[in-house]
Amino acid sequence: MFYYVYILQSHKNQNLYVGYTTDLKARLERHNAGFNASTKPYRPWQLIHYEAYLNEKDARRREKYLKTSQGSRLLKRMLKEYFYNQKQK
Repeated sequence: MFYYVYILQSHKNQNLYVGYTTDLKARLERHNAGFNASTKPYRPWQLIHYEAYLNEKDARRREKYLKTSQGSRLLKRMLKEYFYNQKQK
C-alpha cells in the first residue's frame, strides 16, 4: 500500500492545499464534493503534485514539513515552471 502526500490548487483563488491519504482519487473527489470544511469554499480543486511513500510515518512527516513556511518555499521551487506558466495565462 502507498501513502500519498498531495498538493491541490484551487481554481477559484489559486490557493494551495497540502494533504495526506491512502486513496488519492477518492480523496480528490471528496475535496471537490465539499466533504472537507477547510477546502469546501474554494472548490473546484486540481491535483498539481503528489508523492508516494511506502511508510506512513514518512508520508506524514513530509506532509507536516510541506505545511511549514520552509516547506512552502520548497514547493514553489519544485514546481517553479508550473507556477511560472500559471502567471503567463
